[in-house]
Order: sequence, then C-alpha cells, then structure tokens
Amino acid sequence: MYGDEATIRRILTELGDTWAVVGLSANRDRAAYGVARVLQRFGKRIVPVHPKAETVHGEPGYASLADIPFDVDVVDVFVNSRLAGAVADEAVAKGARAVWFQLSVVDEAAYARTREAGLEMVMDRCPAIEIPRLS
Repeated sequence: MYGDEATIRRILTELGDTWAVVGLSANRDRAAYGVARVLQRFGKRIVPVHPKAETVHGEPGYASLADIPFDVDVVDVFVNSRLAGAVADEAVAKGARAVWFQLSVVDEAAYARTREAGLEMVMDRCPAIEIPRLS
C-alpha cells in the first residue's frame, strides 16, 4: 500500500544516487549501519544524518538535513514513527525528491503530506531488501 513496485523501482533507479540516511551513526549494531553499507555497494552516496554528526562508511555526517550543504535525492528515515513525520517535512523543505521510511516506520499523515508536496514516498520497506531484487 505504501510502496508499490513502480515507486520502489523509480526511487532506487531514477531519482538520484545521493541518500541522506537519518539516524545513521557509527553504531555497527543499528540497522541503519548495515543498510547504508548495502546502499553504497549499489552505487549510492550515503550522507549520515545524526545528532552526533559522525563520519560513517567514509562519509562525513551532519546533525540535521538542513546542515547538509548540497542537494540530496532521497531521505531514508531510521527514526521511530512518532519522529518520522518531522523528518519527512524536513525532507520536503530540503528539496529531496523522495522519502523512504524504513521497516516499521509508519506515519500516514506524513505520507499524505509528502506525496501532496510532490515527492515519491515509500513506508515500512527496506531498500537493502528491495535493491538487490532490481539487479
């Protein structure tokens, strides 16, 4: 419902390769760490976004989307559902082309706002699962 195959394919193959990964830190035990590595293997440039602004997988981090001094194509969201809507709104303000809410991250109102703003959006899916299927 919140991630049909055509939208998933468009986000992963057509909308650009710069992915801001919100919630990505140097903590190897967090899902974001492994997913970001998979995205890199498939040619995506990852941009860590976390209050600690840590360098992860060789990429410098930023404390917020607004702090990133260049355009991002996709905002991949690893925060819990109650915080995710604000991140989606920040992605719209940043000028991203798409928002991707990870597994178990669901906010129907944020989905509606983001789509109304003209961005592609997927919820409750994981690009590290989806992208290998496209190859």
